[in-house]
Amino acid sequence: DVQLVESGGGLVQPGGSLRLSCTGSGLNIGVYAMNWVRLAPGKGLEWVSGINSAGDREYYRDSVKGRFTISRDNAKNTLYLQLNSLKTEDTAKYYCANDPGPEYSGAYYCCRGQGTQVTVSP
Repeated sequence: DVQLVESGGGLVQPGGSLRLSCTGSGLNIGVYAMNWVRLAPGKGLEWVSGINSAGDREYYRDSVKGRFTISRDNAKNTLYLQLNSLKTEDTAKYYCANDPGPEYSGAYYCCRGQGTQVTVSP
């Protein structure tokens, strides 16, 4: 069974930080570019960030640039997203999703996991 297991979410105040993790189960994420996407209440799925399989090229949506950092550890089959300076509008369930291939393409397969909830509230 192919699954991506997300963790690390929680409730934080504005300005706070969280670190999300995504581990592949039955899937070697090291051969794929990977992405983080999020789903907020009343909104559609929104792409947040992507990284190529080698981990040396990163991509971000404008609203998170300078605040979020994507990274990966292929030896641990794990993807990360460091969230800093969180805002209430970052509240969403976050999912990781693999690209069809090793280079970032803008396409992704979602959602193979349960996601992890991030709630930013005073």
